[in-house]
Amino acid sequence: MILKAHCGVGILGKEGMQAARSADYAIGEFKFLKRLLFVHGREAYRRNSYVLLYNFYKNVVYIEVQVLMAVFQIFSGGSIYDSVLYQMYNITMTSIPIFWFAMGDY
Repeated sequence: MILKAHCGVGILGKEGMQAARSADYAIGEFKFLKRLLFVHGREAYRRNSYVLLYNFYKNVVYIEVQVLMAVFQIFSGGSIYDSVLYQMYNITMTSIPIFWFAMGDY
């Protein structure tokens, strides 16, 4: 999958196979280059958008519980979460979509 611009694409041709062997992707003709960039670029954009929306949802769920608890505590400023619990929540809930998309990326 193409994730950045520093990716080598080799074109097979009469000059030899050296460019195709040393490249990340090898294609037979220039007309295949447009399709290669379209497919891989779209998939990367889709995965990044899902992970971004998931992170927003994760933070909204976390803050919503604290706001509801603050109403019952009459906005005293106390937190219902321990700092270690908060960090473990962020670590686990941030790593889940990355593992999910990594396992499905074939």
